[in-house]
Amino acid sequence: MKRTIKVPMNHEDIKSLHAGDYVYLSGTVYTARDAAHKRMKETLDRGLELPIDIDGTIIYYMGPSPAREGRPIGSAGPTTSGRMDKYAPELMDLGLQGMIGKGRRTQEVTDAIVRNGCVYFAAVGGAGALLSKKILSSEIVAYEDLGTEAIRKLEVEDFPVIVAIDSEGNNIYDIALEKYEKNK
Repeated sequence: MKRTIKVPMNHEDIKSLHAGDYVYLSGTVYTARDAAHKRMKETLDRGLELPIDIDGTIIYYMGPSPAREGRPIGSAGPTTSGRMDKYAPELMDLGLQGMIGKGRRTQEVTDAIVRNGCVYFAAVGGAGALLSKKILSSEIVAYEDLGTEAIRKLEVEDFPVIVAIDSEGNNIYDIALEKYEKNK
């Protein structure tokens, strides 16, 4: 199924998504990778507020390359999501609505997705130059000292993703493996 959804999403949109659905996102998405997640965790552990309002947010696990002249951002492909797995459940418990990355997630992340009614989207790795064309603007909003790992606010239009884990815990990676094993 193909869908176009405005972000931030409402709970009905999230609940209507199923593992394997093709989705085009338009609206505001934030970026954060390993170093930014580590710093957010340290901030929370000190009892301080995060530099962005995490409630209702989608985080794209991406560190861009420098922008070419006339473009808001350089290549903008996903990074491996598993490196953020130790941080993701706590952020979802605080209201994180969804994540965009690539690759499998731990059972703890899947449990947090189900518990909080969230969604995990996969973006196509190796297509960063094409994905960057769907980014209308990019602004560093926190941790500028982290360079490409700073938190950025992106405005995206028709940004293509696939529902990898839906709010019921259905996982496209598990589904594909089951089909492969069945057809061996």
